[in-house]
Amino acid sequence: MLEIKRQIREVTGCRPDSLSDDILNSNEPLVLRGLTADWPIVKAAVQSPAQAEAYILQFDSGQQLTAYRGEPEIEGRIFYTEDLSGFNFDRIRLPLPQVFGNLRQYSSEAQPPTLYVGSTMVDNWLPGFRDSNDLVIEGHDPLVSIWIGNRSRIAAHYDFPTNIACTVAGRRRFTLFPPEQLENLYVGPIDFTPAGQSISLVDFAKPDFDAYPKFRQALEAAQVVELEPGDAILIPSMWWHHVESLDDMNILINYWWRNTPAYMGSPVNVLQHAIMGIRDLPPEQRDAWREIFDHYVFNADEENYQHMPEQARGVLNPLDEAVARQIHKLLLSKFKR
Repeated sequence: MLEIKRQIREVTGCRPDSLSDDILNSNEPLVLRGLTADWPIVKAAVQSPAQAEAYILQFDSGQQLTAYRGEPEIEGRIFYTEDLSGFNFDRIRLPLPQVFGNLRQYSSEAQPPTLYVGSTMVDNWLPGFRDSNDLVIEGHDPLVSIWIGNRSRIAAHYDFPTNIACTVAGRRRFTLFPPEQLENLYVGPIDFTPAGQSISLVDFAKPDFDAYPKFRQALEAAQVVELEPGDAILIPSMWWHHVESLDDMNILINYWWRNTPAYMGSPVNVLQHAIMGIRDLPPEQRDAWREIFDHYVFNADEENYQHMPEQARGVLNPLDEAVARQIHKLLLSKFKR
């Protein structure tokens, strides 16, 4: 296990129906001890994995789920093949009772296969579950997902939305890094990923410091926590997080939401377009575009546009849904050329 001394700041006394704005808008990660301890699913899981399984199955919609299955040799690490040309797991479709049945079978094996159901929408697959097991995220309509599996290691990655992850069954270890640690985490491809997000190529169980020397600097900035059932963690937007499930059956419910309107679109689309249109320009042209982006995006200020009448500023006006639609229409017309 990595030697990380810095623990994530903990907050106690939080209630699932009254999370404060200070918590929901935090720019630093927070551990919310006991946040969901009174959820019925947590109480069932504390009794036994069988009780947790029985509780969840009463909400089963009967639809099959997508699961990742890896051979025992991967030791729970959801990752690429050695040459990064593929993945070290297979995607399979299973009904929920079979997922739990396989987990029960694997729990008796010394070196079991990895079985991992990730990011499955609760409202679609478990209708009614949230009536008694839910958080109130004021001012937002979060995406709520369930994650089920045995022991697994999910490589460090970031998410654009803010995230509250609630440990329901089993223990989980979260290792977090601030956004500025990007270059020290040795991130893999951005267009070919195990689950949609770019991931660190460093194996946290046995880091190769010869191949990834700057990872030592990342560890100096790392924060870590181990969560028990009923605990939760707030992961701010863009923070890197490595997640380890530590028991034979682990269940997590998480809430994702963005603090900006959906009409603003996805920044990763902008990144990919910038790679196509700017990254390989001659240096002097890239420098010129850096100045343009600073002027219009990163250091945008109304003072930059005061020489124009407001009605003539077009997409330079403050962004609202109407301006966003105008930009979207403009981009579509350019992509069709």
